[in-house]
Parts: sequence; C-alpha cells; structure tokens
Amino acid sequence: MSQIVYVNGDYVAAADAKVSVFDRGFLMADAVYEVTSVIGGKIVDFDGHATRLQRSMRELDMVPPVTMDELLAIHRELITRNNLDEGGIYLQITRGAPTERDFAWPDPEEVPCGIVLFTFSKPLVDSKVMDEGIKVVSLPDERWGRRDIKTTQLLYPSYAKMQAKKQGAQDAWLVEDGFVTEGTANNAYIVKDGTIITRQLSNDILHGITRAAILRFAKEAQMKIEERPFTIAEAQEADEAFVTSATGFCQPVIEIDGAQIGSGVPGNISKRLREIYTAEMTAAAI
Repeated sequence: MSQIVYVNGDYVAAADAKVSVFDRGFLMADAVYEVTSVIGGKIVDFDGHATRLQRSMRELDMVPPVTMDELLAIHRELITRNNLDEGGIYLQITRGAPTERDFAWPDPEEVPCGIVLFTFSKPLVDSKVMDEGIKVVSLPDERWGRRDIKTTQLLYPSYAKMQAKKQGAQDAWLVEDGFVTEGTANNAYIVKDGTIITRQLSNDILHGITRAAILRFAKEAQMKIEERPFTIAEAQEADEAFVTSATGFCQPVIEIDGAQIGSGVPGNISKRLREIYTAEMTAAAI
C-alpha cells in the first residue's frame, strides 16, 4: 500500500504529490510547520499544536488555508488512510505560490497559502534511545532571532545536528551569550539537587508543546522548577539532563561535550517525567 499524503486539498499517493516550483516555502522557507505524535492511532495534544500553529501564522501575517476543525479531520483521515498506529504527522503551511519570485509577500486574497501533511511511523513509547540516553555537544546558536515562530528555516539546526554526529554525539545544544538556548529540535533541561532548570520562554527559544506539558506534570508531581538560563559548565555539573520534543517525549542526556552527566545513565526525574507524560498523553489522545 503506497503512502497517502495531503496536498492543497487533495489526498494523493506520495509518489504523485506535487507542489509548485514558485511555492515560497520552497524558494524562501516562507512557511511554518508542526509535528504531532500519534499513539494507538490517536493524536497527542492536537489543541496545543493547533494553538501554536495559529500563533506562528499570525506572527507572519499568514491566512490559515483551513479551519482547525478541518485540520483535525485531515489528521484523522491520514491516520486512517495510512493505517498509522504509532509515529507522527508532519504539517507544513506555506505562503503559497505566486506566479513569480519576489521578496515582497503576495496578496493573500490572490495567492492562498499552501498546505501539505504526511504521516511517518516511529516507535515512541518503547525506544532504545529513551532507555539509554543521548550524548550532545555544544555549538554556537547562529539561527535567526525569532525562534519562537516554528518556521521551516532549519538549515542551521540541520548543520548543527550533522556537526554533532561528526563528533560522535546524537545532538547539539546551542549556546548564545554564554547560555544554552535549546537543542536542534528540542527544549533543553538540567536537574540539580532535585530542581528542574530550563530556559524561560522568549523569542530565543521555541515555545515547546511538550515542554508545556512536561512542566505542568512536574508541577503536579510537586517537583521544583526554575525557568532561567544555564551554562554548559553548569550542565556538566548537573545530576541529570534531558530534552523534550513532540516525538522524543522526555529524552535523557547522559553526556555533554565529553563530560558524563551524573552517573552516566538516565536519571530518575527524567525517567519519571517520561512515564507520566506517556501515560497522560496516551489517555488524553483524540
């Protein structure tokens, strides 16, 4: 069975899917995106992702091509058509395809936004990476300043990921003005003396949907939380570290720039948060 994707109003086989060469997402990364997790054929935290999507579009003066109810229906139809049990759905909305390339934005009344969705299978609940943890290296954060808008401008995060792999690590933590901002595709945390420390929300980091859920569950479990910047040196002296993302859940970090974190294995707090998040999100999936 060939994969079915959604492109500008139509469900088509992936091999037959096409977008215009003039699409601004292709030419200028003039696009926003979201990735939602799917567990047991149900969508995790759709409302959170839909809210962030709408905010990203508002920040860029983009007009949604569908309502959020229609978007939910598209997600569910793709799950059904692709028989997806566990994995995720990638959604991208572009500023559309005018008839010529121009730095100025086209009139949304004349050029509607483009929309593409596709599914992918991936183990989320049972993952060897989750059980063993990952190694990260630090790199300078050289992305554009509006990281709170979830755009497709991902060249530098991709570059940083590959630099990490060249150094024998799985990911990079990005550093600006001496402090960690976030990972290449996740929010970053350390734990010291039982306190969870993570950078506060601003334009400097993505307002992670999984981040919001993890911190909510941590507060409900009466864990201590400090939202503030931290350095790589502080992280290397932490008792544990982890990252969060939509398809990574709560992923332990066991080494930073060659320095072992804590005992060198996933810590109790990150493991507990992963357990809580998995149970709560599975139960609330729609």
